[in-house]
Amino acid sequence: MKTTKPAPVAGSASVAPAAALGPARFSGPWFRQLLIDNAMVVVMILVIMFFLYRSARFGTPENLATILVAAAPFALIALGQTLVILTGGIDLSVGSVIAASAMAGALTAKSFPDQVWLALIVAVLVGLLAGLINGMVVAYMKVPPFIATLGMMTLASGMAYVIGNGAPINGLPAAFGSFANTEILGVKIPVILMIVSIVGLAIIMKRTAYGMRVYAVGGNRLAAEIAGVNSSRILLSVYAISGVLAGLSGIMIASRVISGAPNLGSGYELDAIAAVVIGGASLMGGRGSIWGTALGLLLIQTLNNGFDLLVVPAYWQNVIKGVLIVAAVAVDVWASKHRK
Repeated sequence: MKTTKPAPVAGSASVAPAAALGPARFSGPWFRQLLIDNAMVVVMILVIMFFLYRSARFGTPENLATILVAAAPFALIALGQTLVILTGGIDLSVGSVIAASAMAGALTAKSFPDQVWLALIVAVLVGLLAGLINGMVVAYMKVPPFIATLGMMTLASGMAYVIGNGAPINGLPAAFGSFANTEILGVKIPVILMIVSIVGLAIIMKRTAYGMRVYAVGGNRLAAEIAGVNSSRILLSVYAISGVLAGLSGIMIASRVISGAPNLGSGYELDAIAAVVIGGASLMGGRGSIWGTALGLLLIQTLNNGFDLLVVPAYWQNVIKGVLIVAAVAVDVWASKHRK
């Protein structure tokens, strides 16, 4: 006798796998989800298309090189800021640490013109010292990061002026410019350092136990400590890394112009924080990525470059950038709520 198989009941295990597949590829819902998941990439593409339409110079290789060279110093401090923000903190001192490191490096180069490599070491050590102080105050003295780094911002800014007796340090040896102006296979050293730093930190944060611990401390510090994570050491390390990268950024900027200025790096911390937030990081900690920060940084530098090419007045640039930054973050927040 022929039997008939019963039809599968809706919601049964026989149809569950099909439902879990999500929208069919290349369908309307699939494209919608793709746009939501890559909202910031879409914004970046639209910005690039606008400037390509408005300026013939924007898409040239020379202009691309200009954007990358200008982005390199910001990239380093933005990467350091990313690690700090992932732990739920913030580093307001990086701009002033850039100035102090640059001035210390310039003074060293002027004092030892035949050993300019000492300037690089001194600048990095100044940045490391500032970062360690920030980290110890935050991690062990339990001072809120905003207050601790605000104090370091004032201290480092003052030290930059003390080092130069209130004036820029000029008359540096030509070799001092080799840090920023030397090319390897047609690419300047700051750009190479930026790319290596982005890729290296992205791998560390994604593939190593250290990266997972940073996210854990930012997500829930108490839970991380219960799980065996030494949160104080993690906090100390991220501020130290931020300081070292600020020191490298300082010597790069000073080397590019072969001069040290006590107001160097002023306001850079704001662009760094903006790049991290635009890249999708949460100021509450625990969410964000190195690649997101790189995208946010590229968006800001593209806006700066495009506005300059279009000869937009500086004050209008600030207004437009402010609106676009808020809009970009709003788009990312909206996209986060609609991601599956």
